[in-house]
Amino acid sequence: MHIIPLSIVGIYIVVLYLIAWYSTKFNKKGGSEGYLLAGRGFPAPVVAVMLAGLAVGGASTVGVAENAYRFGISSGMYNAAWGVGGILVGVIAAARYRKMAVSTIPELFEQYYSASGRVIGVIGQLIIQITITSLQYVAGGAILTALLPEFFTMATGMLTTAIVFVGMTLIGGMWAAGLTNIVNVIVIYVGIILGAVSSISNFGGMNKLVLSLPKNGHWFDPVAGMGIGVVAAWFIVMATQAFSTQAVVQIAFSAKDAKSARRGFILGGLIILPVGFLAAIFGIVAAAQFPGIAPAAALPTVVLSVNPVIAGITLAGLWAADVSTACGLLLGSSTLVVQDIWKRYIQPDMTQKQSVFASRISVLGVSVVTYILAANVVGILKTLTLGLTLTTSYTIVLLFTMFAPKYCRKSSAFWSVLIGMIFLLIWQFIPSVRIVPHAIYLAWPITLFTFFVVYFLDKRPARIPRL
Repeated sequence: MHIIPLSIVGIYIVVLYLIAWYSTKFNKKGGSEGYLLAGRGFPAPVVAVMLAGLAVGGASTVGVAENAYRFGISSGMYNAAWGVGGILVGVIAAARYRKMAVSTIPELFEQYYSASGRVIGVIGQLIIQITITSLQYVAGGAILTALLPEFFTMATGMLTTAIVFVGMTLIGGMWAAGLTNIVNVIVIYVGIILGAVSSISNFGGMNKLVLSLPKNGHWFDPVAGMGIGVVAAWFIVMATQAFSTQAVVQIAFSAKDAKSARRGFILGGLIILPVGFLAAIFGIVAAAQFPGIAPAAALPTVVLSVNPVIAGITLAGLWAADVSTACGLLLGSSTLVVQDIWKRYIQPDMTQKQSVFASRISVLGVSVVTYILAANVVGILKTLTLGLTLTTSYTIVLLFTMFAPKYCRKSSAFWSVLIGMIFLLIWQFIPSVRIVPHAIYLAWPITLFTFFVVYFLDKRPARIPRL
């Protein structure tokens, strides 16, 4: 039975590597801009699938199903929140981002604010990126282990996942991520839809599924299962991070023009919206069919029960979600390392050839770090949303930069990010401060308060040009 899914996944991997190799023909601009920013040449459809591929990863599939196993369809609101965040960026900020002559958010901080703002900015961004990337190994390893147990352990599943997306990223950079995501998004949707429909059919239909679920759950209520506090936190967190996570903003930087950036983000947000509810179906089926299993195994366990061909396509779709997300994250982290550390402080006069070499070295370095950290990740969605809370300070600084620059001071970026980091550490290690359901509810008022304290105390205006 497992030979068929393994073969389908093997074919899928070969196709991805062929596309990655083909993508090298599009790197017309040399150096790091060609490798890390696709030569700023993405049309709107590629922007859309790049955003969707970045958003729909382990948290959006395995993580959502994990929560749905306990709380029902409301876990799918996580992806709805992500989609809304992407649409908001498209409407409000994507075109403005494309017009900025920068490669990273910390670089913007130094140009408009201060060198110290860049330093603290790159530290925070790398923490965010590394946290998200580590989750992709966990999800990929869980999928391969559960569906192909005679071929993979958790360790070898994580290693295989790493080899695939690291290899693709090394070959073609941003263009490889963009073009492979065209295939990935198609495979994700086909695989998850086929798997969800087949799992319900195998169980005996929707009526039997509903009757077999535990009676004390809110299985099909869009909010009640997770609770309004958690769902609202997701919308705030995902809208916040969409404006300021390096891997997301870098997609706008890579668009061929402002119009492509705006349209691509809006279309990408619409593509993201439904995926979580489809993934949640696997968790609900698992709750009825396999009570007592580990929640993290809900989605892959259900897929095992369907037709081998459908299982293989679904497996490829789930794995595509991890690969597509990880490629974008690795490129985002590599851009931070090359532009904000290597070029800025170590080798400012590097040639185009040296910058590509540095980019590939940083991809490998980040991969090793995130692979080691992945072994300690517990609770995919909980870990992810906590890490993304750190983007609050970046979003506040960027929104004021674009829409209210008169309130920006030279030290605004530094203090906003630093206080945001200190707050998150306090939240993590001092439980008594957790007076609200999620850290995001305190992160916004604390960072806003910090921003305005700096406005009154620091009389040096930021150097912000008219955007």
